[in-house]
Formats: sequence, structure tokens, C-alpha cells
Amino acid sequence: MNKAQLVDALTARLGDRRAATSAVDAMVEVIVDAVGRGETVTLTGFGVFERRRRAPRTARNPRTGETVPVGETVVPSFRPGAAFKERVAASEAAAANATSAPRRTERAATGTGRSTATRTTIPPDTAAAPAAAAAPAKKAAAPKKGAASAKKPARRKAAAEK
Repeated sequence: MNKAQLVDALTARLGDRRAATSAVDAMVEVIVDAVGRGETVTLTGFGVFERRRRAPRTARNPRTGETVPVGETVVPSFRPGAAFKERVAASEAAAANATSAPRRTERAATGTGRSTATRTTIPPDTAAAPAAAAAPAKKAAAPKKGAASAKKPARRKAAAEK
């Protein structure tokens, strides 16, 4: 649910869209301002919004593998309340009994030089399937470099003559 959907849900309860929008905006603004000042916002049954300090640490750049020092920082945090946790746990138990939707097949884009064959996603629990059946379709050969590079010098010459 995003903010517009939240406003729609409140509009159904309040009957006035302008009042619902104003209520959502005001609540978000008050919580953000209070947590920004270092205060804790406690909504009984829902949860606690607070400000937390993260200690300095050493991180790793995933691209290069290099270690990088990260300084101390302050971040907003939310801890759900007991009633909120119970409601989610109850809905999770109901979801465990529900059946999941069948998986959709992925289709290669058409008109891009790629194969138009349809691939199906194989669930991880069927690892015993032969490897050849799980292999993705081969990509089309890349265009030759000579064709594209032949046009560029002609453009450069035309620009130099002007």
C-alpha cells in the first residue's frame, strides 16, 4: 500500500478525501519532525518510531572488494508493537495454509535481436531435472564492429570540413 492507497482507505472510513489527505500528511510530518529532533513517538498497539545511532564500522565495496571506513550515523527506526506483531503473525499463519499462484513464464523481448523462444522458470526443488532443459536460450550474435565504425569517420570528416 502506498500513500495514495492509504488516503483512499481513510477516505472510505471518513467520507472526505480532503480530510483523509490532510490527516495522513499531518501524521507523517509530525512523526518525521519529532524523530528528527531526537524524540520517540510511541503509538500504543502500533509501534515506536525512534532515532538510533549507528557506530562507526568498516564496510566492503562490493565492486572492488576494497574495505571502506564508514563513520557514525543517525538513522530512523521503527519497532512494531505487540498488537501489530500478533496481527501480522495471525495473517502469516493464514497465508501458510493458502495455496500459491502458479509461476509465470518469462518471455524474451521481440524485435531486439534476441531469441523469441519462451523459457520457463524451474523451481529450485526440481534440481534433479537435466541441465540441458534448464539452460536459457542462446543470444543472437552481436553486430560486427566494422559496420558501425565505418560511419563514424565519415561524420568526423564532414564536421572537420565545415
